Amino acid sequence: MRTSPPLLRDLPVLLVAVVWGSSFLAVKQVAEPDTVIAMLVVRFGLVLPVLGLAAHRALRRLGRREWLGGALLGLILGGIFLLETYGAVHTSATNAGLVISLTMVFTPLAESALSRTRLPRAFLAAALLSLLGVALLTGDGGFAALSGGDLLVLGAAVVRTVHVLAMSRTRAIEGTDSLALTWVQLASATLVFALAAPFAGPSPWSVAASWGPAQWAWLLHLTVFCTLFAFFVQMWAVRATSPSRVSLLLGTEPLWAAVFGITVAGDRFGLPALCGVVLILAGTEWGRRAVAPAAVREPEPARVSQPA
Repeated sequence: MRTSPPLLRDLPVLLVAVVWGSSFLAVKQVAEPDTVIAMLVVRFGLVLPVLGLAAHRALRRLGRREWLGGALLGLILGGIFLLETYGAVHTSATNAGLVISLTMVFTPLAESALSRTRLPRAFLAAALLSLLGVALLTGDGGFAALSGGDLLVLGAAVVRTVHVLAMSRTRAIEGTDSLALTWVQLASATLVFALAAPFAGPSPWSVAASWGPAQWAWLLHLTVFCTLFAFFVQMWAVRATSPSRVSLLLGTEPLWAAVFGITVAGDRFGLPALCGVVLILAGTEWGRRAVAPAAVREPEPARVSQPA
């Protein structure tokens, strides 16, 4: 059987990294401080029926423990979306995309602490480089305190780390179909948003009715490309190539966030902040490679992975 060229296998995954990099810009075009929760309700209210149709058979096979485990993970996921989205509307698209990339540093550090194993010195150096980059980026060279939006996105990076570790350690979901598990998590998070919506600004329906064509286009971008397209490409990619290769390609997300923030959103930085951008990109990439050099060099057996 003929196999597709590596470029054709890599291109869809790289496109996922590109659209994820644009997601913070999209959020800023659609949401305002008082419409964040309404926007999340509409966004995932559009996603859930499509994913549900694709996952309906797997959902019927889930047991009570799997439903409960997925729902609890969904509460954590909901916290990530809230912190990330509120943070994005209170800071620049570039800052949000780069600060959230610190998850790639926090996760190995937390895993090392829990398992009481040592990380390579190269990774620790990369982590320090990334943190220095954040200080330069957000303080523009003056090492000022993080803004409220930056702190919220930093909190989202911490909660993302918690979510990753919880997914790997929750026995109730071991062997659960990834599509079904994703649906349960998103449904749980969306239910929280829907319950909070009456107390958090305008209703989702009034907010949706107030959007013009441009805002709907950005919302559909978040829904169709940043969520549905990204998930299904990952499902395909880990079968067509190695998970380590997928991870390397998706790891370019912060680079694209910076590209969209600077070229499209018009984010402008002084020289120290631009140095911070470079340090974060270099540090997170160096850290990912340092923590699992063997996985980068030798492809793993393909398996289905959870979307970020």
